[in-house]
Amino acid sequence: MPIAITQVDAFTDRPFAGNPAAVCILRDAPSEEWMQNVAREMNLAETAFLQSREDGYDLRWFTPAVEVDLCGHATLASAHVLWETGVLDTATPARFHTRSGLLVARRNGDEIELDFPATPAEAVTPPDGLPDGLIEALGAVPVAVAKSRFDYLAELESEDIVRRLQPDLKALSKLPVRGVMVTARGNGPYDFVSRFFAPAYGIDEDPVTGSAHCCLGPYWQERLQRDEFLAYQASARGGEIRVKVAGDRVLLSGKAVTVLRGELV
Repeated sequence: MPIAITQVDAFTDRPFAGNPAAVCILRDAPSEEWMQNVAREMNLAETAFLQSREDGYDLRWFTPAVEVDLCGHATLASAHVLWETGVLDTATPARFHTRSGLLVARRNGDEIELDFPATPAEAVTPPDGLPDGLIEALGAVPVAVAKSRFDYLAELESEDIVRRLQPDLKALSKLPVRGVMVTARGNGPYDFVSRFFAPAYGIDEDPVTGSAHCCLGPYWQERLQRDEFLAYQASARGGEIRVKVAGDRVLLSGKAVTVLRGELV
């Protein structure tokens, strides 16, 4: 039988912005190879696969190249699809069992709030602590460098430098991490801005990366001595994320828009 698949733009209130994710609600457990092939066919940053269980849903995320341990925008898209299709009542939280533990999504007005684990970064001390080739690959000298469980974080001098950055993606792909986020304090309506590059995982530049904000939130909490932020990921598509640091958790809030519904035959 055909399997429904939905494409959702996450962390945006309008189509063709934010970060697109495909969401597939499964009846049976398929093979990992099948899920990877579907993700490769969809050719989006992430494709999410959900399977119902007694206390929520098992949730897995695949890029076109690999399965990943944590993904924000595809989780937000998954909750959006469950509520939009009536599988879950909007008053009922969506509970997802993942490689990163239990993740919960809730409706908060016209936004979706994700409860994620914080992934704070530890400062990297130059010059010996810096990975070989990071500065050359970025094409900019960071104000500070840190490393989280998944990624490198490079703070740059200004929002303008973040927006104009043109890194060497081939060189970035050789670093021993999932990806590299660059960030700077915002000079307009946003508390901070960022971009995220993960060429080693098949994603040259991710449009809006929820999981990166599990690191960026604690980082800017320490820098700005605040717990709540309005953040912007300055990719070509762009997207807004409300970030609240709550101990060892980070609450990420944003909107989502369905742009395509289809079937896998």
